[in-house]
Amino acid sequence: MNSTIILAVLAAALLHALWNALIKVGASRIGAMVIMSIGELVIGLPIALALPMIAPAAWPWVLAAGCTHFAYKFFLTYAYDRGDLSRVYPIARGAAPMAVAVAGIYVLPDTVSATQYGGIAALGLGILLMAHGVFSAGEERRLLPFALGSAAATATYTMIDGMGARISGEAVAYVAWVFVADGILFTLGMVALRGRGVIPRGGRAWAQGFAAAGASWGAYAVSIWAMTVAPIAVIAALRETSILFAVLIGWLAFGERMDRFKIAATVLIVGGVMLMRL
Repeated sequence: MNSTIILAVLAAALLHALWNALIKVGASRIGAMVIMSIGELVIGLPIALALPMIAPAAWPWVLAAGCTHFAYKFFLTYAYDRGDLSRVYPIARGAAPMAVAVAGIYVLPDTVSATQYGGIAALGLGILLMAHGVFSAGEERRLLPFALGSAAATATYTMIDGMGARISGEAVAYVAWVFVADGILFTLGMVALRGRGVIPRGGRAWAQGFAAAGASWGAYAVSIWAMTVAPIAVIAALRETSILFAVLIGWLAFGERMDRFKIAATVLIVGGVMLMRL
C-alpha cells in the first residue's frame, strides 16, 4: 500500500475526530448535531440524485441505517454534555468493534483467531481503564451509559450499512441516501422532542455545524475509496487512529486533563482494535 493511501486514510481519521470536536465545542451539543444533520442532508441529496438509483431492496436498509444513526447521534451528544472528548470518544469508538466481534462469536459464521481474541481482551481492558478514570477523576459518571449507547448504535449501523451497501448495487449512492435519511430523521426527531428552539440561530453555530457535516462526509468518502484500492482490514485499522487524534485535540485544544491512566487506556484501545483487524 503506497504512502498516498496511508496519508489519505490518516486524513480521514483526523476529519472524523475533528467533526466530533466541532460538536463538543458548541454551546449546545444537540443544536450543533441538528445543524450538522441538516448539512448532511444538503450534501447527501445532490450526490444521491446525481448517481444511479440504488436497488429497491436496499431502501429498508437505508431507513434502518437512518434510525440507528439517530440513536448514535442522540447518545453521543448526551455523552459530550457530560464528559471530555478525550474520555467519551475512545470509549464510544473502541467499544463498537469489540461489540461486533463479541456478538460475531455467537451469531456469525466467521472464525475468530487467537490474535483477534487478544485484541478483544485489550479493548475490554482499555475501556475498563478509561471508565475507571471517570470515577477516579471525579467526572460525571452518567457519561458512561451514553458513550456505551453510542458504541452499541455504531456497531449496529456498521452491520446494517455493510449489508445495505452490498444489496444496493451502488455503494456511494447508498451512503448518500443514508446521509439524507439520517439528516431528516435526526432533525425532525429533535424538533419533535425539544421544539424549534433546539435549532441555534447564531451564524457561528451554523458554520461549525456545516463544517462538521463536511468533515463527516469527507471522512466517510475517503474511507470508502481507500477500501476499493487497499485491503479493507488495513484501512479499518488505520481509521482507528482517529482515537489518538481525538485525545490529542481534547488535550491541546480544550485543555482536557491528561494522565497516565488515560494515556494507557487510549493505547490499549487503539492496540486492541488493530489486533482485531489482523
